[in-house]
Amino acid sequence: MYRGLTVGAVAPARDEERNIGAVVSELLALDNGAGGAVIDDFVVCDNGSTDATARCAEAAGARVAHQPTPGYGIACQTALGALAPMEVVLFTDGDHSFNAQQALRLLDAIADGADLAIGARPLGAIEPGALSAPQRMGNRLAGWLIRLLWGARVTDLGPYRAIRAAALARLHMRDVAFGWTIEMQVKAIQLGLTVVEVPVDTLRRRFGKSKVGGTLRGVIGASLGILGTIAELRWRQRSGGGEEHGEA
Repeated sequence: MYRGLTVGAVAPARDEERNIGAVVSELLALDNGAGGAVIDDFVVCDNGSTDATARCAEAAGARVAHQPTPGYGIACQTALGALAPMEVVLFTDGDHSFNAQQALRLLDAIADGADLAIGARPLGAIEPGALSAPQRMGNRLAGWLIRLLWGARVTDLGPYRAIRAAALARLHMRDVAFGWTIEMQVKAIQLGLTVVEVPVDTLRRRFGKSKVGGTLRGVIGASLGILGTIAELRWRQRSGGGEEHGEA
């Protein structure tokens, strides 16, 4: 619990046996200032790993949900389905690319009134090699499109984020792949929720290769997923299909 709010953490992970243990143990070690843990429940979704990701996550203290169908969004959905009821959900990646202590910045933003707090990597320090050129360019393009279409300033689609569970329920998340993060941000904007960006540092992964920036297939898949999600959300809004999400 943190500042009177119960907090659950979720992390999608595939073939991250050398990284996931540190992700879980460092977040579970966070102290809420009163001698208690910040994270009340932690679910890692093993997204079809061929290594010991699940076993390493459990050894570090997380519960593990299994989703053999590959996809960032479906992995997040699976983890959420296994998470105990919480007031705030913290999302992180399984590659140890974020500073666990900076999760408190995201949770402080929520406790101070935000509905969604995005860990903005461009506003923090980025280790050399932590983000590929296509990742940086994709973020800039997505941010420009969001500003053009919805009038909101966005610097990052960072996966390190926290959201009120009640707000997340209102978003009716659907994407099963790389459009998950931008779907959450755009729908929050459409609903008029309070969205803030919080500076976070980005660490270069110590082991393995990025599923997004580390391969041509990952870059293309993520780009198509993000652009496709933007187009779909804009079309649904213009055609009146956004009513299910609470838009006017």
